[in-house]
Amino acid sequence: MQSSRWSGPPGYWPSPWPGEDAGPARRQAPHGVAGPGVGRGDSFTVVARHDLLGATMPILRDPGELYLLRNTLGPDTVAWVEQLDPETLATVARSPDLAGGPFWPGGLAAHADGSLITVYGRWAHRLEPDLTVMAARALPEDRPYNSFVVLDDGSVVTKDFAGDGPASTLLVLDPSTLEDRGPPVTMPEPSIGRLSADGQAVQGQGITTAFRYEWDAAAGRLDQVEDWSRPYRTRADQSYGWDAVLDGGHVVFMDNGEHTYERAMTLVGQGVAEGPVHLVRIPDAGGPPELTPISGLPHGTQTNLPAVDPGRGIVVGYDSGNGVLSGFGLTEDALEPRWSRPLNAAMHMVRYPDTGELWVNDHRDGGDEIVLVDVETGEDRGRAATGSPVQSVVFPAVGHDGALYYCSFTTVARVTVDR
Repeated sequence: MQSSRWSGPPGYWPSPWPGEDAGPARRQAPHGVAGPGVGRGDSFTVVARHDLLGATMPILRDPGELYLLRNTLGPDTVAWVEQLDPETLATVARSPDLAGGPFWPGGLAAHADGSLITVYGRWAHRLEPDLTVMAARALPEDRPYNSFVVLDDGSVVTKDFAGDGPASTLLVLDPSTLEDRGPPVTMPEPSIGRLSADGQAVQGQGITTAFRYEWDAAAGRLDQVEDWSRPYRTRADQSYGWDAVLDGGHVVFMDNGEHTYERAMTLVGQGVAEGPVHLVRIPDAGGPPELTPISGLPHGTQTNLPAVDPGRGIVVGYDSGNGVLSGFGLTEDALEPRWSRPLNAAMHMVRYPDTGELWVNDHRDGGDEIVLVDVETGEDRGRAATGSPVQSVVFPAVGHDGALYYCSFTTVARVTVDR
């Protein structure tokens, strides 16, 4: 195992970025890597590949080990994992095709036992670091499962992606065999957003209500925490929420997640619900959701999650439909507006607790740019073109040397600061 410098969530391999959002609580902060601390006169070097159709998620394992999850498109798809050179982004190894089925962007993580786990479509796979397949399992619902989280005891928890159809089902899998560690648990309603977790607690957003579950490893049972919250979707002009950040004693996510991204490959102008997009905050101990408009503009939308900086008492959210990025003061009583600016953000973000910097994307006529934002003021500290023609709505990563790995459905780019 590597030095404790890289230590992160207990269920994951010690790495600066071993899984999506750097860990199951989705705090989007790298482990053991300082923020770039960009100053006046600094510039960026970008190395990019634009031939990576279906790229979804880069992760890091040991130094020199950068992995990328990709998939085909269409009604019946397959996925695979590539190992990329962390500096040139050249492909150095590729897994066999992994059975998938119905399309939805999946997930990849470096597990604490050293293996790579992926859930894509209706299949789960376990791979060696050399990308040999060790185990595979078809999941019960003929629907896509939108990724997974790893709990402190190594258990893998996944859920099917259900829109207006039947209620979603939670599964707890053994990371070695991928078989059930306990009985499946049916949620009270369908769920769109990805799961989050902290310790043995699992968080999931249904299409109207957020739910909390606790994993009892000794009993092999996942139990819903009764009366943990009440519905967050209370308005006729509002749609469902996506992934939640668990940090600072709060659960924070964004609503109005219904959109038509696939029509334009950008979220700008693609909101379906008539109302504004909100930050939704629930106390970690449970209670009524608090809704705060991000821009206040109609037909707001987004497809991911905010960034929470508990040390500075700031939450950053975005309205991708209207191209607004906003920062709010995080207090016990309310989220108070701090700053707001035009910016076409849509991807999962990267947050640096030490320097107060935040990587976001800004989609322009020339394609996606990557922007380093000051979380306290909203001002640019620097930006660089990625060359991606589509707006990223997927997952970045941070390398052992501090490089940012930007990802869109066409492009992976390595971004470093010139000193």
